[in-house]
Amino acid sequence: MGMIEASASTGTGTHGAVRSGIAPQPLLEVRNLSLSFATAAGALPVTRNVSFTVAAGERVGLVGESGCGKTVTGLSLLRLLPAHSARIEGDVLFDGTDLLKLSPRRMRAVRGRDIAMIFQEPMSALDPVFTVGDQISEAYRIHFPAGKAEGRERAIAALREVGIPAPERRCDEYPHQLSGGMRQRVMIAMALICKPKLLIADEPTTALDVTVQAQITDLLRSLSERTGTALIFITHDLGVVAETCTRMITMYAGEVVEDAPVDDVLTRPRHPYTSGLLRSLPGLSKRRGVLASIPGRVPSPQAMPAGCRFRSRCAHAAPGCEQDQRMIAIEAGHAARCRRAPDLALPGAVN
Repeated sequence: MGMIEASASTGTGTHGAVRSGIAPQPLLEVRNLSLSFATAAGALPVTRNVSFTVAAGERVGLVGESGCGKTVTGLSLLRLLPAHSARIEGDVLFDGTDLLKLSPRRMRAVRGRDIAMIFQEPMSALDPVFTVGDQISEAYRIHFPAGKAEGRERAIAALREVGIPAPERRCDEYPHQLSGGMRQRVMIAMALICKPKLLIADEPTTALDVTVQAQITDLLRSLSERTGTALIFITHDLGVVAETCTRMITMYAGEVVEDAPVDDVLTRPRHPYTSGLLRSLPGLSKRRGVLASIPGRVPSPQAMPAGCRFRSRCAHAAPGCEQDQRMIAIEAGHAARCRRAPDLALPGAVN
């Protein structure tokens, strides 16, 4: 199948009891998802064989540097990339249905209703000429037979649920009248008003101050715990993932390089790239000493190296790393795309 060879079969990230030794079917199963864009010079590969699962109610952090393919992976799941230039291959099974095979009409019925997405910049995602109440209620009325009065009541309730004070008044205000934190809460209310089974949050704390960031992450975690909504949290902030998520998937140069429970990966990462990310964070590294960094930069899609894509930046590179690397199951629920992963003792963020 080309995906994490033991994690899928052992029920990676699946919560709850497993009866009779059979893991329940995951809510979302991504198999060998590959994305390329049509250019004047031909097809430009962006992601390759991305595979992972998300269980119902699970909170998964999708992390990596800018340019690693996190956001386009999230957009690919909902087929929000331009059809004339983006070519998506693989399988995206949601509740057993392959989203990549649905007609545009059926896919529109899934978006917002079963899977919702919070985009990076709320000011550009919200329409400036409509009130936030109209925009939230529209998201509800598209999927349910409801009039304007009921839609407004639902919008006010959604604003109240995400912690916006005086929701009756805020419902009639325009995006420019709200602060950045409130606009982000409006986006969360819009995403959750239809009670989706899965929420994809793409850098929801970008450009917010630290206090508001903490409020938004706490809100997403508590809403997920209370409603049972599964969460894919796309971010480069591993500190947020440590506080919010139960599992972390690390991407590098368009590939998944590690998939593990958060507690495990914080104490013992098994891929050198994940270890480098953890050690380079001031909030998670030791208080004294030189802050670690990863040399070099993410390779361009036009010049992707053969074999291990992290090889040129890796202090543990050895003969054999020039060959294609597969995901290796280190232990139950923990896998890494590194041939040396079983033997390396890599430092994490905490002891």
